[in-house]
Amino acid sequence: MNEENVSINEEGAPEKTEQTTPTIPTEKRKGWKRFKRTFFILLALTIIVLAYFKYFFVFGDGVKSGHLNYAVKKGNLFKTYEGKLIQEGYRSKTTGTIQSYEFEFSIKNKAVYDVLSKNSGKRFDLHYKEYHGVLPWRGNTRYVVDSIVAMGDN
Repeated sequence: MNEENVSINEEGAPEKTEQTTPTIPTEKRKGWKRFKRTFFILLALTIIVLAYFKYFFVFGDGVKSGHLNYAVKKGNLFKTYEGKLIQEGYRSKTTGTIQSYEFEFSIKNKAVYDVLSKNSGKRFDLHYKEYHGVLPWRGNTRYVVDSIVAMGDN
């Protein structure tokens, strides 16, 4: 915004002068805009990569064996399939107590759930994938069973 001021020159005559407000050079403004744009792009990419490794990267996979305790469909908003396998062997968290090994898991699809729910109490070998984080529509645990390797009565 330009403002006009009156000042006295060397000869004593009044003189109009324009006073301008200081502006930031356009090179600095372009550099700042470029910095902000680059910063937010890098921030967004970092968030995407971290979310991928937290929720979608398969941290581990393997097979667990044991007797199926239960297979259920549950959830408030997202109905997911869940199950528990009782493994052979015992452990003790505190002195004087005995506790069995339990493997709680989520079930990936309805076909696997149907086989498990109809054969509760039988011995199963289940293939699972382990993730770092839990997604509500994938299940309540970090372990997701995707297939049945073997099933037996004993």
